[in-house]
Amino acid sequence: MNPSRKITIILVDDHQMLRDGLRNLIEQKANLQILGEASNGREAIKLCAKLNPDVVITDVSMPNLNGIESAKQILKGNPEIKIIGLSMHANRKFVQAMFQAGGYGYLLKDGDVSELITAITTVMQNRKYLSKNINQDYLHSLNEEEDLNKISSRETEVLQLLTEGKSSKEIAELLFLSPKTVDVHRNNLMKKLELYTIPELTKYAIREGLTTL
Repeated sequence: MNPSRKITIILVDDHQMLRDGLRNLIEQKANLQILGEASNGREAIKLCAKLNPDVVITDVSMPNLNGIESAKQILKGNPEIKIIGLSMHANRKFVQAMFQAGGYGYLLKDGDVSELITAITTVMQNRKYLSKNINQDYLHSLNEEEDLNKISSRETEVLQLLTEGKSSKEIAELLFLSPKTVDVHRNNLMKKLELYTIPELTKYAIREGLTTL
């Protein structure tokens, strides 16, 4: 990378106040440039396809489409983008899910804000960055199978939207599918997870960080 070129960034979080804080911090650095902002994963995918940033800084748990699933889709469009997850959760499941999705960094929202600049610099050197307040051993066990690996990305999208109260018709419109196809995905993920009611699915989605409910 040309050292004189600015590192371009997209911010993704469903809270405007947090995005404003990150923007103020980042814009103090002459070599960093904010290209745009998004409030959910679907907006982020469209914005990345349009602007092709170097780095995406995204909340892990967001309504509509979470940061883990949006990371997968962003990287399908441009695998060179470096994605840094932001989360309130420090446990292994969340950390591994983000890195398994292709993320390059993981930071805690209640951590030292100056650590964000270090993370950006690190991932731009093609090195992964994990918050200093998280067990670093989590990076060494990424091949361990998790429940989320049992279901497809499309099923994960349907799961999140179901647990956020969307009907099959509403989900179909959001995902450009037929209601019948949505019902097939719902039945498949219920069988795979062995969870057969919406309350059970909702508890699972909350535990996995797929929804902010």
